[in-house]
This record gives sequence, structure tokens and C-alpha cells, in this order.
Amino acid sequence: MALSKGGRLVMKEIYTFEVEALLKEKTAINLIDVREADEVQAGKIPNAMHIPLGLVEYKMHDLDKSKEYIMVCRSGARSSKAAMLLESHGFKVVNMAGGMLEWNGQTE
Repeated sequence: MALSKGGRLVMKEIYTFEVEALLKEKTAINLIDVREADEVQAGKIPNAMHIPLGLVEYKMHDLDKSKEYIMVCRSGARSSKAAMLLESHGFKVVNMAGGMLEWNGQTE
């Protein structure tokens, strides 16, 4: 959900430590990692779905608009772009601020 702040739209965000807490609590969340394949091979958040940014537009039909998705990338920039794209098509999305650069949790 983009929020208006001073006349500009602000993407809904979640911090890495909040995502880690949700995972530790076994809360059902839907993560989408939009990094490239070589970046994901270096490690991704367990159970995150991998859809490279360039394919998000073509894969969105596989997603469920009734679910909320947390978007993840290296720093938060690409995931923000993916979140805005999905949001413009009616999806509920949240961008993980700081991306994998700030992730201290488990990876697979």
C-alpha cells in the first residue's frame, strides 16, 4: 500500500529484523526475492520464491491477489520497483528495506 507523505507516494516497508521475527514466530509470510540467479545462489531467505525483477511482470499471474507479498532484493531498490509494479496491478505488497545487505537471519 503506497502511503501519501507530503504529496508523494511512499511504499509500505518492513525492516529485516521484523521479517526475521515473523519467521522465528513461524508466521506464514510470502517472500519474493527479485535478485538475479547468481545472487540467489549465494543465499536467500528460506522459503522465499525467486522471481527475477525482469520476470515479475510475466509471472504475476501465478500470484494470489488475496495474499500479501514481501519483496526482497540486494539493497531494497529493485524490490521497490517490483512492489510498485505489483501494487499497480492490485497486489498487496511490502518492500523489505535494506534488502539482503542488512539481512542477519538464516539463508539457504
